[in-house]
Amino acid sequence: MTTTPPAAGNDGPRPDPARASRPRDLLLTAARSAPVRQARYAAREALRALGTALTSPAPSSGPPLPRTSPRVRRWLPYLLGLAAVSALLPVTITVLTQDYRLGGALAGVLATAQTAPLLQAVTRPLQAWWIVFAADVLGALALLGADGTEGRSWPWTPMAVVGYLLLMVCLGLRERRRTLVAVWLVTGAAGFAFELVSPRPGDGVHVLLFVLSGVVLLVADTLRTRGEVQRRLAEQETISEAERARRTLLEERARIARELHDVVAHHMSVITVQADSAPYRIEGLPHSAREEFATIAAGARESLTEMRRLLSVLRSEGSAGERAPQPGLGRLRQLVEATVRAGVPAELSLPSGLGDVPQAVDLSAYRIVQEALANVVRHAPGAATRVSVGAGDGHLTVLVVNGPALEPLSRLEASGTGHGLVGMRERVRLTGGTLDTGPLPDGGFRVAARLPLTPTSPPGTAPGTTGSTPGAAGSAPSTPSATGSSATTAPTATTAPTATAEKEPL
Repeated sequence: MTTTPPAAGNDGPRPDPARASRPRDLLLTAARSAPVRQARYAAREALRALGTALTSPAPSSGPPLPRTSPRVRRWLPYLLGLAAVSALLPVTITVLTQDYRLGGALAGVLATAQTAPLLQAVTRPLQAWWIVFAADVLGALALLGADGTEGRSWPWTPMAVVGYLLLMVCLGLRERRRTLVAVWLVTGAAGFAFELVSPRPGDGVHVLLFVLSGVVLLVADTLRTRGEVQRRLAEQETISEAERARRTLLEERARIARELHDVVAHHMSVITVQADSAPYRIEGLPHSAREEFATIAAGARESLTEMRRLLSVLRSEGSAGERAPQPGLGRLRQLVEATVRAGVPAELSLPSGLGDVPQAVDLSAYRIVQEALANVVRHAPGAATRVSVGAGDGHLTVLVVNGPALEPLSRLEASGTGHGLVGMRERVRLTGGTLDTGPLPDGGFRVAARLPLTPTSPPGTAPGTTGSTPGAAGSAPSTPSATGSSATTAPTATTAPTATAEKEPL
């Protein structure tokens, strides 16, 4: 017998065309194709995601009633849940026993399982849904063979629909969106599955529950999302306000450091000149003394160089052209005259015999008066203002008092950067003095600073800043009047400090 060898390029015998055309083989071949495998994989992943969503409750996102008081927030949800259970439980038992003619014991168990978990839904709605959904399914199976089901709602009873919708409210306010979608799909699938196995046509209650539960979940999820956005926005505003206050403080300290550079640089320059000229001014100096003076001069020059490097870091953009000498009490009269030209009737009381005032105190006193007057121009236009400067008991006293505003406040001046009071506190802290600010009974405002005329070490915390809290210093009566404060509409309103005047008011 002669055997015909296989054709070239074939590894084995050819498949039987008749066998390959069998339906079973065709189905197996189609099942092994790539699109079918991808569809099976996608179905498995969808079922896995559905199971994860239904078994992974979301962490607590805050109280159910975030805008209420703590006591109401704690007890009101439980009271509402107790009221719902108290109303639904007896009605459900009555409907199951009298209308659907279900046994009393079984009706009591089903009614309890369908309504009691509403109390748990206040804090754990997903776990409560599992109990209620299982009880509803078991109730539908029990009602399938009951005598009173004919002509009545099935598979869900009216009381089950009401309780389920209440549960959907709790679920939508607590759980993630994917969990809500999974619950909604499982609810619809269960209802349509019962409709398929029902021996009699239903009344469409499963469609009604499917639609209503979707609407309730959508509305509750929208409210939950809105509440979360509002909470995050409030947290971000709090963080931004704290960062703004911190930035304002750092900016004001940098500005004070730049101004004090001139004061310290003057003294260091004097030391350098005196040390360099000492060998020429004093005859007969020994060689060791000349070396000591040279060392002092070199140290002073090095200190000046380091101060200039530090100043270049602290100097902000646009301030490179600041070359004018730092002002002092001698320029207060010009400052008050500029304020009068700006429309504020101001007067100055400045004694002639103040004596020697340290440069740091001199500069700080001028800046305090400048910031106070600038804020009067901004926030209390037309208010009568009095500036008093005096010395006694080793301290320099600066007092700026303004009356109520006589002109309406412009909307452009309704807010500030918060530099005014911050600058005053930092300057007072620098000199070791005290600051007292606050509103007056007549609607005006007062700024009182007491600066020591003898050098003192600045304390670790601002001393004596009594009355300089944001609530006192940043508030004003119904007519804006705030020296060193921002304009507000009530004396007790807490606001941020106002802007510091960088230049004399025009």
